[in-house]
Amino acid sequence: MSETSEIKDIINKIRNIAIIAHVDHGKTTLVDSMLRQSGIFRDNEVVQERVLDSNDLERERGITILSKNISISYEDTTINIVDTPGHADFGGEVERVLGMVDGALLVVDAAEGPMPQTRFVLSKALQLGIKIIVVINKIDRQGAEPHAALDKVFDLFVELTENPDLLDFPVVYSDGLVGIAKYELEDESEDLDPLFKTIIKSIKPPKGHIDKTLQFHVTTLDYNDYVGRIAIGRIHNGVIKNNEQVSLINREGQVLRKKVTKLLGFKGLKRVDIEEAYAGDIVGIAGFSEIQIGETISSLSDPEALPLIDIDEPTLKMNFSVNDSPFAGTEGKFVTSRQLRKRLFQELEKNVSLRVEETENTDIFRVSGRGELHLSILIETMRREGYEFQVSKPEVIFKEKNGETLEPFENLVVDVPDANAGGSIEKLAPRKAEMIDMKSNGLRTIMNFAIPVRGLIGFRSEFIRMTKGEGIMYHTFKEYRPFAGEIPNYKNGSLIAHEDGEVIPYALQQLEDRGIFFVKPKTKVYRGMIVGENTRQKDLILNVCKMKRLTNVRSSTSDIATVISPPRDLSLEDCLEYIKEDELVEITPQNIRMRKATLTGLK
Repeated sequence: MSETSEIKDIINKIRNIAIIAHVDHGKTTLVDSMLRQSGIFRDNEVVQERVLDSNDLERERGITILSKNISISYEDTTINIVDTPGHADFGGEVERVLGMVDGALLVVDAAEGPMPQTRFVLSKALQLGIKIIVVINKIDRQGAEPHAALDKVFDLFVELTENPDLLDFPVVYSDGLVGIAKYELEDESEDLDPLFKTIIKSIKPPKGHIDKTLQFHVTTLDYNDYVGRIAIGRIHNGVIKNNEQVSLINREGQVLRKKVTKLLGFKGLKRVDIEEAYAGDIVGIAGFSEIQIGETISSLSDPEALPLIDIDEPTLKMNFSVNDSPFAGTEGKFVTSRQLRKRLFQELEKNVSLRVEETENTDIFRVSGRGELHLSILIETMRREGYEFQVSKPEVIFKEKNGETLEPFENLVVDVPDANAGGSIEKLAPRKAEMIDMKSNGLRTIMNFAIPVRGLIGFRSEFIRMTKGEGIMYHTFKEYRPFAGEIPNYKNGSLIAHEDGEVIPYALQQLEDRGIFFVKPKTKVYRGMIVGENTRQKDLILNVCKMKRLTNVRSSTSDIATVISPPRDLSLEDCLEYIKEDELVEITPQNIRMRKATLTGLK
């Protein structure tokens, strides 16, 4: 057998697939079982659960933030699995990932059926003509109705595509936690063999020619302190070798001569050094410090560019600044502007939808991102790394065109119980939302809106409270449109601490009628710190450190314990939604506080 036919045989035994699923439908648990059964781990190896959610934030929130690549060997076939992010703020990454694969697993909960989040990613996959394998997961769950879930999936497919090849999708029933898969619910099964076999049978090997000029498309970026920026993507044509001289075709169309300093393949969860890779394979390449997503690595002799990939534009911006509160430097490990600058610019190496600009003030950096979640993930990650800083209220990024102000609009999908449909419309109308579509199945109502990004700020927590946690909202960037007009602000004022000290229970009890407090007794506060929400629209300064005066006269009520209402716990996202233009959120590894931007001259 010649070397060329051997390579072609290797390519024919590759399957590149993505995993599409709604939050908590079990895709990471299913992949855990696939990894275990493929023999990737040693018998005595300690393996954490939900290996795809590799950072603590992902495990806590149950969402995939960054897409990851893993590789599984089943019999003599290599299955490259790419995990797609499951949230709207990371939607740009979803589309790029789908460009790397030839097929996808659509994981659907047997009790819930397909959800709005699934719909968005699935529609993108079907537009690209990607073959889908439907996996009805969690078949042992209480209230599971696998057949009803499958009917809903079919209805969704009919709605999204008219291609008969894509409508004729294979179905596998699974229980990811136990690690079993079946062709039919009645079948007996002890492992995931039916799923592996369906992948090999239904998904075609990657297209590509090893004889053509090299074409490698960059779809994601990573960063490593030892080798620098790593470009991850798929080889569309040709062969790439370690230490080879190649050309980089950038966004401007310039052809730059570069060298591959490291070629990385995937084995299980690990990246391994390899000497060469062929068309159809997914690899990582180091040696390109300035490379960006969507660019092409090609051969020196005959460089050919692949189509550029669009990256979602940022829609929100906020200021990150050095902490200058009275508690500055007492809780954080990294507190200076130099350390903050270095960390933010380091994030740009792998976070492609992020923008960081320096301002006239060396202590303030303007950071732009895809949405509240995108920015809050960065803030929370930095907080856990030991950084101490403060951030301003998120602002929308406007554009000027022909003398007209344009603002970003999003497609908002709201899925609520029928009883909350009217309330949702009532809440969204003042936020300049425009209804496009409304459907009801007798139990739940799905509504589509076009809404300015300004209208979404602060809506999520209000929406969750209104629907008692049963509502689902999902939004993706639509377009820039003319300014929609002012959005009325009905926010109440803040309760502001009058002096530095510790919160006293007696003071909280005396001031309970003033509003809702965010602090509990013994919390350290400083003058200008926000300690609660006023019942009225104006800010109110009050003394939460006031002690009870002691006298020599005994009172009949003096021994009664002070009873106070529990404070409202605010998450980072709640704080970002709550603050006004003249307020800041102070971020430290131990605490998240809100404060007035100017601490002097408070009246």
